[in-house]
Amino acid sequence: MGSEKLSVEKFIDLSEKIPVCDVRSPSEYSAGHIPGAYNIPIFSDKERELVGIRYKKEGREPAIMEGLDLTGPQLSSKLRKAFDIASGNQLLVHCWRGGMRSEAMAWLFSLAGINVYILEGGYKSYRNYILEKLSVKRKTIILGGLTGSSKTHVLSHLKNMGQQVIDLEGLANHKGSAFGALGQLNQPSTEQFANMLFNEWNKSDPDIPVWMEDESRNIGTVFMPDAFFDNMQKSPAVILMMDLKTRMPRLLAEYSRFPKELLIASISKISKRLGGDNTRDAIRAVEEDNFAKAIEITLFYYDKAYLFGLTRKSSESIIYVKTDTDDINENTQKVLEASNKLKW
Repeated sequence: MGSEKLSVEKFIDLSEKIPVCDVRSPSEYSAGHIPGAYNIPIFSDKERELVGIRYKKEGREPAIMEGLDLTGPQLSSKLRKAFDIASGNQLLVHCWRGGMRSEAMAWLFSLAGINVYILEGGYKSYRNYILEKLSVKRKTIILGGLTGSSKTHVLSHLKNMGQQVIDLEGLANHKGSAFGALGQLNQPSTEQFANMLFNEWNKSDPDIPVWMEDESRNIGTVFMPDAFFDNMQKSPAVILMMDLKTRMPRLLAEYSRFPKELLIASISKISKRLGGDNTRDAIRAVEEDNFAKAIEITLFYYDKAYLFGLTRKSSESIIYVKTDTDDINENTQKVLEASNKLKW
């Protein structure tokens, strides 16, 4: 038994069947990590700070001694955790740059009989690799439409039909508007969003189009990788056009169930764009349980902004699909038929 260094490509391939152990500090892991990785930190955040200070002041050897003093009593518990997560007596291990931390933990694990593979270049090389891969343009179909057009449901239906779909809003835990955080889990960091996005991107077949929903550069507090977003903007799009009357029942069912104070707070976020009078009227409508009026006021802004955004796309790469129904099956079929006419 021992350890072996792997390229990032090989490391990612093996991560499909061998567990990944991230030995960075808890705060580094929380900021962003390889999806599915377990965190067995060699140092706590405070310990990492102390070792770093010692390294800067006195050099490598005193820092190593400081690290040994701090981690020595904890090595058995770290090893037990490694045994718990190892599969087939194998583990993938990485730190930030593939240096002392991963090598030290690999030594410990291999000493106990675990076969360890270390990520060459560490998490830093992983990040560089995935951002490069996410910048490569591939066949993509963007599904657009006015707020409340059931785009997420259509995408889900397309996925059930065997189409390749990446749910950007699902990854971001946000529906993209000022109301997008309602009923959602906490959003990941922008860094972690890109990690999860790559996971989906890497699983998809590059020879077959991937469907994604039309989004702004940011989805709530999460920002898409620049090159990935720019490629989305250049991709052909199918735009589902549905009037307000058709959209209203679903919007009412979706948003009227939330507490009024949350709806009012969401309206307040776009008060400058709505204008003082519209903001006041929308808030009053919510207070009076007139949710339809509140939706109508806010959609006036969102519809106008979205339609203006469409003018920036090449008209040759857009197909508009008009519908007078909110039936998901029917609209999915219309969207799929329209996609067959797209020019690549």
